[in-house]
Amino acid sequence: MTLWTFLAGHPAYFITLATVLGLLVGSFLNVVAYRLPIMLDRQWQREAQEVLGLPTTEHTRFNLSLPASHCPHCGHGIRAWENIPVISYLALRGRCSACKQPISARYPLVEVACALLSMTVAWHSGPGLEALAVLLLTWSLLALSLIDHDQQLLPDVLVLPTLWLGLMVNALGTLVPLHDALWGAVAGYLSLWTVYWVFKLITGKEGMGHGDFKLLALIGAWGGWQVLPVTLLLSSLVGVVAGLCLLRLRGQSVRTAIPFGPYLAIAGWIAVLWGDEIVTFYLQQFGM
Repeated sequence: MTLWTFLAGHPAYFITLATVLGLLVGSFLNVVAYRLPIMLDRQWQREAQEVLGLPTTEHTRFNLSLPASHCPHCGHGIRAWENIPVISYLALRGRCSACKQPISARYPLVEVACALLSMTVAWHSGPGLEALAVLLLTWSLLALSLIDHDQQLLPDVLVLPTLWLGLMVNALGTLVPLHDALWGAVAGYLSLWTVYWVFKLITGKEGMGHGDFKLLALIGAWGGWQVLPVTLLLSSLVGVVAGLCLLRLRGQSVRTAIPFGPYLAIAGWIAVLWGDEIVTFYLQQFGM
């Protein structure tokens, strides 16, 4: 009996495995969310300096693996036992073992969120190619949400490969037919592109970033054109409510720019998993 056959016959083990894997991936996504924007910024600086004929700024080697994880306060190197998702944070009581400065609670929260999302996907889809594909989508959307929340940036280096992966996954008919996925990507991009230009022509201002177009195209590539109305409706409702609450809590003006990517990602993830059920429920409420 192969491992996959065993998991197919014991869904509880598959869900547990996905949850543990989600904890580990969540730890890695914390690294990606912090380091990738810095890596891209250095790359853009280097390219601009080369184009302008300026001396290239030398930086120490910096990528997703180097330098090794360390305390931002005292530089203490994080040992293996201090890097176990959630458990290490609790064992250290949220403080560096060397300088005793507090460790951000965001790290374990992201790990727990990734574990819960992974568990939900495993429970919803069951063992199979669909679950593996949606897990990859889930982790990508979580990374993009964290980066956009921090930097108001949706990096092409994450968005575009995930978009293409969605089309390849659906070339096998895993989630939706390829025809629906293709037009989902096209309609996702053009819908927000149109809103962007209408808003700019009317107000003379940019209402959103181009990364949002690509993110909605990504969601369409995974869930098909059918998930786009649900995604836009949910993201707009959640975005308006959550955005206004955050601005009020921070004492900021309504003119303050807020990232739309996390709301698109949340709504798109929900639509990919439960879009049909949501539409069916909505139509039933109106007797349709």
